[in-house]
Amino acid sequence: MSELVTRTPGWSLPQAAYTDPDVYAADLDRVFAAQWLFAGHTAELDAPGRYLTVDVGRDRVIVVRGEGGALHAHHDVCAHRGSRVAPEDRGQVKAFVCPYHQWVYALDGTLRSARLMGDCFATSSYRLAPVAVREIAGLVFVCLADEPPDFGPFAAALEPRLGPHGLADARIALREHYRVAANWKTLVENNRECYHCAGSHPEFSLSNFDVGVNGDVRTNPRYDRALAAARARWSAQGLPGEDVNFPDGAPYRIARLPLRDGFVSETLDGRPLAPPMGMLSDPDVGSLRVISLPNLWAHANADYAVTTRLTPVDAATTDVELCFLVDRDADVDTDALAAVWRATSEQDWVLCEKNYAGIASRGYRPGPLSPVVEASVEAFLDWYLATLHPHPAAA
Repeated sequence: MSELVTRTPGWSLPQAAYTDPDVYAADLDRVFAAQWLFAGHTAELDAPGRYLTVDVGRDRVIVVRGEGGALHAHHDVCAHRGSRVAPEDRGQVKAFVCPYHQWVYALDGTLRSARLMGDCFATSSYRLAPVAVREIAGLVFVCLADEPPDFGPFAAALEPRLGPHGLADARIALREHYRVAANWKTLVENNRECYHCAGSHPEFSLSNFDVGVNGDVRTNPRYDRALAAARARWSAQGLPGEDVNFPDGAPYRIARLPLRDGFVSETLDGRPLAPPMGMLSDPDVGSLRVISLPNLWAHANADYAVTTRLTPVDAATTDVELCFLVDRDADVDTDALAAVWRATSEQDWVLCEKNYAGIASRGYRPGPLSPVVEASVEAFLDWYLATLHPHPAAA
């Protein structure tokens, strides 16, 4: 990997970092299997037996709500001969029954029964292999590592900022699924800059400034005034205004940004589509941005939130799921709800596919990153390389 994935500071990655199958395999093992991954929403797991599954390369994880309300995560691998046991990608069960030989597992992963295994078979010695799982502010994360990174600092930063939006008590009004012909890093790089926004995202640009992204050093007096005024309003509502920007190289950012004059939500006309969520009473709370590398970014307005989850399929393909959440009792026009982020996301996928097609071609060479607007891309690439090539003492 050290020969295939090297980088000159200030420049993009070499071609192999995006296209080589060995690098992709290393990404799965050293990045995705080693980090906390966004899996889904508390709103999807709101009753005992409700479950969802998450694919991480060759691995599949089941996340399920237990009888006592606790959240459990298991490798989807029968302890008998390895069959998958989850009947669907998501659903609700009383127990997980292996379709091959009908071994039955309780929601907490313990083996309840195994027929025809003999009188001396110790059922209590077998279970679905556990996976680390956490939920915070309505978002659910899993980690496949034997020793997961400390989740505490991220939880401490996220809860007071996203918690008031009430995602834990929301409902998913709409899901959008995409298959994008691009490496997952291409999608993250695109998300980490707004260099392309003015020319590519007319719907997004109605409500959003194209500055304020971490690593964008441009100054804009109008934006600065809007941010100062908004932070005063947010503080009066008890909402933390200061950003959390990848502290000490951590893989997360949480930032509440102001919207343009006349807009209180990321909608086409700026008006909210549903009542304020959770503990919010004032619809003018800006747009809370959350990114958790390597597979989540989200925007939370007062009236709705949208999460974007990446799932690598192969070196040249990434699956994407967008989920739109609203107050549990809200009656909302789903086309209006999705208008800005459906358009913006689909525009991004086209850009990423064109980008990846060029990267994969014979003419590609690493290019220079803008120190003005792409410093966050640089920071992502630094994080990626440090994660892919951990220091021997930390390996």
